[in-house]
Amino acid sequence: MKDVRDAQGRPVTGRVRWRRFAMLSVPGFAVTAGLAVALAQGALAASFAVSGQQFKVGAASLEGQGFAQYGGVDTNARDQLLPVAVTAIKSAKLHDLCQSVVTTLPGIGDISLRLNAGKGDKQVEASDLFVDATQLSGDATFDDIEIGRDASTLDKGPASAQGMQDAFGQQAKSVKITDLHQVAWATNAGTFKLAGLDMKISLGKHECF
Repeated sequence: MKDVRDAQGRPVTGRVRWRRFAMLSVPGFAVTAGLAVALAQGALAASFAVSGQQFKVGAASLEGQGFAQYGGVDTNARDQLLPVAVTAIKSAKLHDLCQSVVTTLPGIGDISLRLNAGKGDKQVEASDLFVDATQLSGDATFDDIEIGRDASTLDKGPASAQGMQDAFGQQAKSVKITDLHQVAWATNAGTFKLAGLDMKISLGKHECF
């Protein structure tokens, strides 16, 4: 990757403001027809039908090795296509993880399922982590980042972390994100170790953010 320097000749690091980065990453998600064709041809793999509800995931920090991101598509049980930004990380460590989903039932109202883990000196560990997200925010630092690489040639993330040929992709040797907030349809992982797991179901809305 070309050495980039500022006006004073100092090397520019891989620090990226995540809120701004998320607005620019993985363009072209509105091309749902193209994703549908790719899915039908087997170019994209939907591992399972996602539910009709998105969920929220937050963490005080995430540190990952082997980062890749590209456009993808999920499907639900009604065969509806749901464009997503697939974020894949070979190995990740998270602190103060929170996951929540709210279901509204007739005659009962809102019911929240909330999961917390990795508090204090504990941490959450994941390998071959894939998150199919529709929204991301936080502050991120990348090492050796490549932006605009063909999604079908990505090779720094998990082995299967590749998108369509000619589609936008990006990858980095490592990533660190603080104050992570994301909204997602699905998460997959080879292993997911939740130290200090605490799960609660309660009436009302009790989301992570």
